Amino acid sequence: MPRRKSSVVGREFGEGVRNVIERAGLTHRKLAEKMGWDEAKLSDMVRGKGGVTEADLMLLLGFCQATPLEIQYLLALFRETRETAYLKFSDEPLDQLPVLLNQERLANELTIWSLSLVPGHLQTTDYMRALIPAARDESIDYEKVIEAKLERRKLFHWSRTFVFYIHEQALRVPVGGPDVMKDQYIHLLGMAERSYITLRVVPIDIGAYAGTTGSFIQLGYEKFETVVFLEGEGSGLFIEEPKPLARYARVLKLLDVQALDPEESKGLINGILF
Repeated sequence: MPRRKSSVVGREFGEGVRNVIERAGLTHRKLAEKMGWDEAKLSDMVRGKGGVTEADLMLLLGFCQATPLEIQYLLALFRETRETAYLKFSDEPLDQLPVLLNQERLANELTIWSLSLVPGHLQTTDYMRALIPAARDESIDYEKVIEAKLERRKLFHWSRTFVFYIHEQALRVPVGGPDVMKDQYIHLLGMAERSYITLRVVPIDIGAYAGTTGSFIQLGYEKFETVVFLEGEGSGLFIEEPKPLARYARVLKLLDVQALDPEESKGLINGILF
């Protein structure tokens, strides 16, 4: 099946519209009939493929009795749907960002490069808690942050593939003391035994390596184009332009050469553990 030209922000917009329609208790067919639309037009909207005007959107939201906040949010998303990168600001940690969680659920291939810490998807609860003092912000409910991180564990399923590239220094950063780190290493080794998870460590002794500019997540989809997610301080950027994506693909290709193979990687972790 060919991949559809649908952006991250377009898919997020479509999901929001779908939620408004469902809350109104209408099927897509019934709503299309009442509005005098071809059902395909409504289908394109909720799939994030465009094909509607701002006036069309306002008519639909009014008909479905969307709230003022929903209207503001969906209008803002609609106006960004033609952009090829999506920058999202958030007062909450990025682990709680709904758009990231939604895109991770849609993806069937996730490739994660982690430079400084154990990747969030693979962190133990104690490791998560031990990170809190270093970044404490009284405005943040860290229990909700941990809940959101644990929610991401539901992504792990044989129907998806996960590749984690982790720099050795990320494994050696002491977070929470020896007992926390021991449990974290054991957890990593256990996860690495799953057939759909590949864990590759980039060793310190190779010296210079690819990906020095920072960590990122590459999301591959069965029906959509690949995107890359970059996490910043209070912001997240989805990259969808072909040229930047090719650069990140090149980084991953180099990391594939520089990283230890899966068995060697588990051996390195065992060496740190014992």
